[in-house]
Amino acid sequence: MKQTLLSRRAFALGAAASTGALAACGNGVGSTGAGTIDARVNTTLAEMYRAFPNTATLAEKSNGMLVMPLVTEAGLGLGAAYGRGALRVNNTSVDYYSVTKASGGLQIGAQQYAHVLFFMTDDALSDFRRSPGWAAGANIEYVISDRGDSVNADTTTVLSPVLAVVFGRAGLRVGATLEGSKYTRIIP
Repeated sequence: MKQTLLSRRAFALGAAASTGALAACGNGVGSTGAGTIDARVNTTLAEMYRAFPNTATLAEKSNGMLVMPLVTEAGLGLGAAYGRGALRVNNTSVDYYSVTKASGGLQIGAQQYAHVLFFMTDDALSDFRRSPGWAAGANIEYVISDRGDSVNADTTTVLSPVLAVVFGRAGLRVGATLEGSKYTRIIP
């Protein structure tokens, strides 16, 4: 019996140690992940500027943009979403991020969409870049509605620290949920 406990314990410790070692192997050094994300970001920005020309003005006035080219979301009671993108400052990718989202409530379905966060103040951009995991909160103003209307950014909206544009929706997800999003820096 004592021998079984020791071997189980050794197995558990070995599994935990190997998980860390395997995670380090996927650190992105030498991979093409950044190039792939940058290509998707460029395509997403071109589509956004084509579909919503007023977003070009927002981009010019912003201190930085977080571009998430593809976020996939699904739910049946409990839901989740995931996507990867790049933080652009002066039209150059300076960092890469993932977004994870959890939701709970009456919901069913799946959808994909793109979204861009415009950081309109230096403080908003600095807070985002310094945080280990930035949670989207009440300080975000949406300038394009779920129906894909045109940008309705007025003087009041442009004074918001963070503006969000969500577009390119595909799929169907319906329901009423409570949800939260978290952005985390990654090495692609």
